[in-house]
Parts: sequence; structure tokens; C-alpha cells
Amino acid sequence: MFSMSQGWLSQHNAREAEFDSMKGTVSGGADSALCSVCKGSRLLCGKERCPVVTRYHAHLKAQARFSENIAGSSPPSVFVGRYGYPKVMVGPMVPPMMGDTEIMDMPEAWLGKSIDDILGYRMNLVRGMHSVDIHNVENGGRIVDQTRELAMGHGTADTEAVFLRKPMGRLTFDDSTQPFGPSAPIKSFDINSIRIDQRIDRAYSDTDLKAAEAVIGLYSHGMMLSRLQRAFSVGAFGIGKNRRFVPTRWSITAIDDTLGKNLLLKTRDAPLISDFEVYETEHLDNRWAVLMMPCTWRYELIEAWYPKSVWNPYGQGIEIISDWEFYKPRKTYAKIGGCYYSARLAVNENLTARNRQAGVVIFREAHAGYIMPVGVWNVRENVRDAVAKVPRKFTTLAEALAYIQTKMDIPMARWIKTSGILKDMLHQRRIDDYLSGRAEPDLEAGDESHGNEGQHSPEPV
Repeated sequence: MFSMSQGWLSQHNAREAEFDSMKGTVSGGADSALCSVCKGSRLLCGKERCPVVTRYHAHLKAQARFSENIAGSSPPSVFVGRYGYPKVMVGPMVPPMMGDTEIMDMPEAWLGKSIDDILGYRMNLVRGMHSVDIHNVENGGRIVDQTRELAMGHGTADTEAVFLRKPMGRLTFDDSTQPFGPSAPIKSFDINSIRIDQRIDRAYSDTDLKAAEAVIGLYSHGMMLSRLQRAFSVGAFGIGKNRRFVPTRWSITAIDDTLGKNLLLKTRDAPLISDFEVYETEHLDNRWAVLMMPCTWRYELIEAWYPKSVWNPYGQGIEIISDWEFYKPRKTYAKIGGCYYSARLAVNENLTARNRQAGVVIFREAHAGYIMPVGVWNVRENVRDAVAKVPRKFTTLAEALAYIQTKMDIPMARWIKTSGILKDMLHQRRIDDYLSGRAEPDLEAGDESHGNEGQHSPEPV
């Protein structure tokens, strides 16, 4: 059986091959439709660097100047790179300041903050880089050991880092991970004071405990996702011989996917909700509407990127893209990216807490004010925020969609055209429709006519 990290490596390799095949359809320049799929991570436009991310690099270079020696309170924060895999760069992230810096790496506390606030937290986090093989978790040397200890910490840790040269560069952006500041190869790293989270330490010490079991157990006892993701990335969980470093980008999605699937085991056996429910929120010029329907589990995330928003910078029209699954969790990686799994986890947290089951469609409009990527936490925390509110309830799907239309600019007909779930709900004839006379469906979807999962490639509205 694959370990949790091995399974994600297999998915990653398959995904890379799929994205590579898309490059052949691009003929020079940046393509707005591809931007909404690639999100700066796969270079589908054929360029050596993402022109979207490069634009922000040019305008947002870190303002502080750093020396080769930095003493500061790490939030705590670590980063595991992905380039060069299976040989990756591992190291701490340290700000040149002492005190309570925990919010710098706590995205759970960023909801309601502005982009300037978030950049302020992140631009002074200096990344130390130490090259190590992913399998060399226990024998990577002192820097690796100290980095792992930092990732297992609770609260800020007073640290000292010595770099081989002055940290240079710019803010680093990624659609999955939070931004961070300059970087440099690290010569030495010392932790002067730290509080180890004893719950993580116990899981680390148990070399017979599978990584998924450790993650699920710690989460069920209230541990924040950001802590789980840090510890998982440095190989703190799992069967001893299977432990390895997991790039931060992958670890975030692996945690979201693992926990979401585990909650689904309960969601899919729970009673159905009784009404059509609509939840909503807005943040960073993103509008969100979460539709829950009284039917068996199915799920879809639909994203609409307006011109001049971060992943549609060159387009003349709105690019819209979606991914979905029916009763069973999808087996292929969602082209829409890690946000798919972050949002799925958030809605399942709500349903599990209520002991209820529903079909879910999430609508997202990213408007022009959303000018730079800040990480998939933005999706997870906004969906969490939305479903924590009192919903609007409706007796029919038509009424629910009409209400959502009042909150979104894009015509509902266009959302339905993109959506695999809504088309199925509106147009598939079901046995229950005949037996109960109901106009609204109440039967499991996912029959052979349309499969159990799918996606809609981006196209202009």
C-alpha cells in the first residue's frame, strides 16, 4: 500500500504528464484561458517564467535589506521546495524581528485582512535553503533536524540563521502557498527557544503510525491545518521507512484531500438536508455563493476570472472553469487546482458538524481587485466563513438559483452551461420524479451517461 506521500507523488507525476500535453496547444504568448488552469505553476504558455507572477515580482520586491546573519522569532514557519524533486530545498523561514510573529504564518487568522496586510506579514519572512534528498529525513544533518523541530513547534520560536550570502530576490507568489520574501542558501540554523507541540511529537515518535491516521487523529482533536501541513511537509508523520519530505505546495493539498475524503465517509451516510440552502461571503474582491441541495453527495467548484484579475490578466472576457464529482470522490487530480480540495473540505466540515448530506455547488467570481495570488487558504477560509453564516433557504432549485443570480454578475445560464452538476440536476430525468411527483430531484447522480467526475475547460463568457 502506498504511503500518503507516495500516493501524492504518483498523482503529481500523472498530472505533470497531462499538463505537458496541453503545452502543444499553445502557440506563443500568454493565453488567458490557460492562465486560469495553470495559475503560474505549470508554464503552459511555454515561457521560462510565468509572465503574470513576474509582473508582481517586478513591482513588489522586498523592501527590507537583510544581512547574512538574522536573529528573529519564527512564527514558526518552514518551506520545502519542489523544483529538482526528489532533491529539494528545505529550510526555515525567519523574520528579522523578535516578538509575537505567529500571525505571519497563520492563514486561518487572515480572513478579512487586505492584500497589503497579508503582504506585510509575509514580505519579511526570509527563506533559508538547504539541499536534501526527500528520503533523507532522519540523516539530513543539523539544519534538517532543526527545521523539522521548528515545524513541530507551537507558538513563536527564537532563532538565529546564518546565510552563505545576503538574502536576495523578491516576494515569491504561488496560487497554492502563501507569499514569502527573499531567500538564500543557509549555512547554519539554531533554535534558542521553542515549545514543541506534544501532540505532534507523539505522532512523530510513533514510527508505526500511518501518516493519514496521524493527520486525521490530530485534526479531530482540533489542530489547525497550517500546523498539520508544516509537520507533514518535513516528514514528521508516517511509518518510519516511508517518511519523506513533501514539497509545501503538495502537502497543503494532500492534507485537504485526506481530511476531506475522511469526512465524506460520514457525510455520504448522513440524512439529507430538507431545503435548498444558499450561503454567501465576499473578500479580496472575490464573491462566493455556496449552494447546498437536498440530494445525495455531489460537489462542484466553478471559478469565473474577470479581466485584469490575477489569472486573467490579458483577457478581454471572463474566463470560467469548473471541476466536479458525483457520489464517489474523484480519482484524477482536479485541473482547477488545490482550491478544489480546500473548498471540498470546508463544506464537508459543515455537513459533518450537522450530520447532514447534500449536493454542493460553489460559485466564485474573482473580480479585477483580486490582483495577486495569496494561496488556497483564501478559498478554504472563505468557504468556511460562508457556511458558518445563517443560510437563505428555498423550496426549489429554481428559487435558489434566482437568488444566487442577484449576488453574481454572470448570467445564471452561463453558470449552468459550465456546470456538470447543475446540468445534471436540471435536465436528467429521475425515478423519484415519477414516484413522488416532485419537480426537484432527490436521487443519487453519477450514472454511466456522464461518469462520476469531470471538468469544464476554461472558455470566455
